[in-house]
Amino acid sequence: MTLGIAPSSASLSTSTSAVSANRLLEPAEWASAGIPLLRSPREVVSGLHARHRPKPATAIVAVLDPDERLLASASFTRRQAQADGWMFRNALLSQLRRVIPHDLRRRTPVRTAVLLYCREGDGRWTEEDGAWMWGLRDACTLHGLRCGAYITLTRDGWQVLGEGRGGRRPHADSEPEPFALSEAPPPLPRTGGAASEVLRRAAAR
Repeated sequence: MTLGIAPSSASLSTSTSAVSANRLLEPAEWASAGIPLLRSPREVVSGLHARHRPKPATAIVAVLDPDERLLASASFTRRQAQADGWMFRNALLSQLRRVIPHDLRRRTPVRTAVLLYCREGDGRWTEEDGAWMWGLRDACTLHGLRCGAYITLTRDGWQVLGEGRGGRRPHADSEPEPFALSEAPPPLPRTGGAASEVLRRAAAR
């Protein structure tokens, strides 16, 4: 029989907090990281809100082209566990791999990933936000993307953290607005033959 002494709850809490602290970004760190500014943040927020209709604890990761047109997006619900940037990174990376190929072969990223997180509370920064920021930055690096804006959506409205830009609508309880984020047109098929001709005629209608 092996006997051991379980760590006290205080020491366990301190250890967990220390790990989490290394996996979150403070607002000042985020603001100095060179995150590209969105040209039309409200359009991006409204489009993602209309597409995914998020409720509190829903995260939406979206990939935009250089013209801020939507290339891909995915939403998922945050599990009830301690906020941890490493766990958030893995969740975001899993969603990115599911919806869009990586850009790791490019010397310089051309596509940008943004994250919208719908949560309770107000738009002020929290440690949970810091963990999402850390996770987004790391997931973008591992998928060959530029790290873009982190946006919170609460009942008070939306807020682009680190930029000071925000608005009252949409908010966590609002109905989707009657316009959505513009999408990049799908590429035409490169194969020849009759099937390709049918697709071209359908696209022209």
